[in-house]
Amino acid sequence: MKAVLLLAIALSGPAAWAQGYPSKPIRVIVGYSPGGATDIVARTLAGKLQESLGQPVIVENKPGANSNIGSEIVAKSAADGHTLLLGTIANAINMAAYTGLGYDTLRDFAPVTQTMSAPSVLAAHPSLPVKDLKGLIALAKEKPNTIAFASSGNGSSPHLAGELLKMRAGIQIVHVPYKGAAPALSDLIAGHVPIGFQTALSAMPYLQSGRLRVLGVASPQRLAQLPDVPTIAEAGLPQFEVSSWNGLLAPAKTPPEIVAILHAASVKALASPDVREKFAAQGAETVGSSPDEFRAYIRAEIDKWTLVIRASGAKFD
Repeated sequence: MKAVLLLAIALSGPAAWAQGYPSKPIRVIVGYSPGGATDIVARTLAGKLQESLGQPVIVENKPGANSNIGSEIVAKSAADGHTLLLGTIANAINMAAYTGLGYDTLRDFAPVTQTMSAPSVLAAHPSLPVKDLKGLIALAKEKPNTIAFASSGNGSSPHLAGELLKMRAGIQIVHVPYKGAAPALSDLIAGHVPIGFQTALSAMPYLQSGRLRVLGVASPQRLAQLPDVPTIAEAGLPQFEVSSWNGLLAPAKTPPEIVAILHAASVKALASPDVREKFAAQGAETVGSSPDEFRAYIRAEIDKWTLVIRASGAKFD
């Protein structure tokens, strides 16, 4: 009902030209390589938006610099609703992780809606001789700086999750950054790196097939899909929580009428049973927040990860 009301407001707003929106194909920029969790969400959402909006919705992958390349493209695009960003937790982390960014997440974007949230899991290749988090910690203490962990890049949430694990467990493990979640996951599956934090969304198929082993879940509660796997907090590191998220962002100064149209179409897409079931089956949940709620959430995430970065002393390229 709320989505229908927003759409009605949008179509009757003072900017009459918004009634013709969209007037051409819409690009959704993803700041990561194809195949990763963010790409999966973008392509799922794009199909639904295309049905609602009546124009092609094209996903374009612009990987690099922990999504900063793609983010800057959207921040500097025309504010007409035809170029969007599927922003992620990286857009909060990057505010503290990098200096001289070509954009400001709060200043240069108009939030549309948070699309999903997925807790991270600590996954290991089966060749690593540990069965759980306690075993990993014991091995890392016995052999410091010999266990590597993969991430989707310097300053990414998997990187900071690893830094948080090092801090909280008192261990030394070696960070191996990749240019995106997909290549990091690929090398983890191949055994080139023994462990890594991955979103449940992207890792679940490999956990279920036995190609990866899950050591712990970085969420407050156990996952319904992995009921026998304890949370990292249960395994001895209290309040250890890392959840990846993403959401649609338009360039700042995009007319509110267009933001409302995009929000209504997005909420409708996220409410689709097939979308909800697809995400839930892989350990993620849809959100569909309002633009104001999403802005507040982004602000809180920036504050949270700024504290982690400063406390860990992590350095980024």
